[in-house]
Parts: sequence; C-alpha cells; structure tokens
Amino acid sequence: MRLFIFGAGYSGRAIARCAIADGAFVAGTTRSADKAEELRADGIEPALFDGGPLSSEIEAALGETTHLIVSIAPGDSDPVLSAARDTIVKNMPALRWIGYLSTVGVYGDHQGVWVDEDAECRPVSRRSQARLAAERAWLALAVETDLPVAILRLSGIYGPGRNGFVNLDKGTARRIVKPDQVFNRIHVDDIAGATMLLAKEAKGGIFNVTDDEPAPPQDVVAYAASLMSVAPPPEIPFNEAEMTPMARSFYGENKRVANARIKQAGYRFRFPDYRAALDDLWSSGTWQGRAEGADARSRIGD
Repeated sequence: MRLFIFGAGYSGRAIARCAIADGAFVAGTTRSADKAEELRADGIEPALFDGGPLSSEIEAALGETTHLIVSIAPGDSDPVLSAARDTIVKNMPALRWIGYLSTVGVYGDHQGVWVDEDAECRPVSRRSQARLAAERAWLALAVETDLPVAILRLSGIYGPGRNGFVNLDKGTARRIVKPDQVFNRIHVDDIAGATMLLAKEAKGGIFNVTDDEPAPPQDVVAYAASLMSVAPPPEIPFNEAEMTPMARSFYGENKRVANARIKQAGYRFRFPDYRAALDDLWSSGTWQGRAEGADARSRIGD
C-alpha cells in the first residue's frame, strides 16, 4: 500500500500511524513547513499543499499512490477536487481506493431520533452544506472512474490531546445543559481503524464512523472529572450560556447516529463509548498527547 493523505492533521496522522504500523508507505500534505518536519518525524513523507495547483512533487507521489485519503474541509468547493481531479482521472494508474472524511453534520437536525446512512440529509450550517456537496462530487467521481470511494461520516472527534481532561486541566471545560440534547463521538484511533479496514478491502459507499452511545455533553465532562478526582464545573442552562455562533450551531442539531453499516463491513470499535475511551486515556496517561507518556497525569495530581 502506498497511501497519500491530503490534509495530514489530527485524524490524518492517526490514519498514517495505523498504515505505517501495517507496513505501508505514507505521504501527506500540510500547509506549513514547520508541520512538514513533524510529519517527517512521524514517518510520513511531507508535501506542501495550500489548495493551489499541485506541485511536481505531489504529482509524482500521486502517480504511485494506491490509496488516497482526503481530510481537507471544503470551502466554496472541494480544494482537492479543484486541484487534483484531472490527475486522479488521468494520471494515477495504481489507484485502487479513495476515502473522503466527512461529518455527521450533513444529516442536520432530526430532533433526537436515530439516523443511518439512508436518512435524509438536511444540513443547516454552511460548512455542513459544503461537506454534502463535496461528498456528492466525490461519489460522482467514483462513477466516472469506476473506483470505490468511501465516504466516512465522522462524529465529534477526540483522543490524545483533545478531550475533556485537557479542558478540565485548562479550566475551560463547561457543562452546558440543553434538555434532551445528545451528541455522538468518535475516538481518533477508531477513525484510523475504520479507514484502514475500508482501504484494505477497497470498500466504497457511505459509512457512519461513530460510537455506539449518543450522550449528553454534560455527562461526558462529569465522567472525565470523576476520573481526575476533581469537581466538575457547574451546570449552565443552554439559554444562559455564552457561546460562539459556531458552538451554538452544534446545539441546533440533535440526532442519534447509528453505526451498523461499518460494523457490517467488519469493523469492531476499540472504544464503543466515551467511558471506554476516557478510561483508556486516563489509565494510559496519554490524555495530553502521545508524546507525554505515562507522566501526563503529574500536572493535576493523581
């Protein structure tokens, strides 16, 4: 496997670690020269991409790529399709599979009921509308090229360095309570595992990559606080909470996202709910980030 990742950020790097551990060659893009060196240190061959024309370096790498992953958010259009569509169609003879990382935000608000991949998509925010348009463009490319394209609809992403422990440690955690509001979540290692399963088996289609248990956000904060042996922050009624427009928009969408299809494809979640994931992050000492190791708990006391 020769894997190329457009957008080797938090999720992309987790996928890369999983692929490298399995013996794959991995290249990935970033917009920053400083970040490029971080990618190289992780075993990822870096390339700079800012949404403009492809460099000769990227063109050459794509010519040998067998598996392509896109993890860059769209703007007015999908930047990867804008820059690389002709290359994908005409100059990637080894390509066997494409994965596009999307969001469960494309479903919009379903008033708390369960939705699966066949549910109506009625995105509310412009960013989710752009994601749905990008999904459709990638699926159209699948038809044109006869390549399997997997759309991975991700829920709220967390893992080492991005979790409730970090927010509690910084003093930024809040327990905002909106009656009956729930969110799904997904540990970044399960994003990597599900992606690699679909890539290895060249499976196309739409897949919800999300945990088993949609839960009220205030419960997740309280559970993290209990593991840290610290007092949880006080509950704040939603109508009284000061929030950015983007943060408030998330609370305007309420749904329970089902994950049966990715399980039917053969994936078994390492972290099926937030408790299993938080237990592991805390007990392993990796909640601040993988580089912190077992000493990560020392800052807040154990």
